[in-house]
Amino acid sequence: MQRRMKGAALMLAVCAVALLMGWHFFSGTHYDMVSGTAPGVVSGDGWAVSEDGILEYQIATPQYNISLSWIDGNSTVSLVRFDSRMTLMSALLRIPLNRTNAHGNGNSNESIPGIVLLPGATVSKEAEQGLARHLADLGYASITLDQRNLGGIDPQGDLQMFLKGEEPTEHKMVYDALAGAEILRRQPEVDPERIIYAGESNGGRFAIIASALDDACRGVLAISTCGYGTDLRIASAGGDVDKQAARFYRSIDPESYLNLIPPRPLVMIHSRNDTVIPYQLAEQTYCLGLQPKRMHSVGCSRHGFCPEMEDALKEELARMT
Repeated sequence: MQRRMKGAALMLAVCAVALLMGWHFFSGTHYDMVSGTAPGVVSGDGWAVSEDGILEYQIATPQYNISLSWIDGNSTVSLVRFDSRMTLMSALLRIPLNRTNAHGNGNSNESIPGIVLLPGATVSKEAEQGLARHLADLGYASITLDQRNLGGIDPQGDLQMFLKGEEPTEHKMVYDALAGAEILRRQPEVDPERIIYAGESNGGRFAIIASALDDACRGVLAISTCGYGTDLRIASAGGDVDKQAARFYRSIDPESYLNLIPPRPLVMIHSRNDTVIPYQLAEQTYCLGLQPKRMHSVGCSRHGFCPEMEDALKEELARMT
């Protein structure tokens, strides 16, 4: 576990440096799209980015297949493969055997809530099963994605794709989460009207964006994460900002989507002693959110979910579902 978190911390640090370096595009040379002058909406096959930098997707249930399940503790686990934006994706579907929900009610015929679980950078779907197993013990089904590049991001490379009119990988990662939710909704044990997005670290960023775009979800649980402060950086740059670059950076910043989450709740859980993302950065993101929202702080000295977050996790999941 310690090796996993160190690896995640290293990847997150590299990604943060890459993102900050990318801001040199905000001044100097202006980059036009392939079509010439910048249109009001940048779009492609089934996706678009508004002038304000808001990502839009046409969501449909992807083609998918589910393997035979095996028993792991108090749940069954199946391998899911599905097509998403021209890529074959992999996920683990976990269904509790004991249909007892967070309210303590149990009924083997009752449908249960589902969670789209997005791991942090460098963390595989298998490595995230500790939390998924715990969620199953609480009565929640989950689908845990192997994110593209194992959750690693390349903001500069994605910016160049965007400037060429191509769909950036980070946008596709949001779509992957939305597709995972559609698969989860179609499982007979799962209540399609009680879907939550949850993520740790970088996965929390994608969970926030996906929840904002999925009007049918019940909310988002973001653990040990924060936004990028894009609008603050744009404001500090004055008028020396490339509009297309600004549009792209807004489109990958969860803070750009916070006003789209209500009336669903935004819930953040963060340690005051987080070893990767300082608590103050999470607070800044939280302050930009609109009601209903809730922030829980704990004192563990690690990044990601820790036992001290247990009470907040149970409380918030029960409230959302």
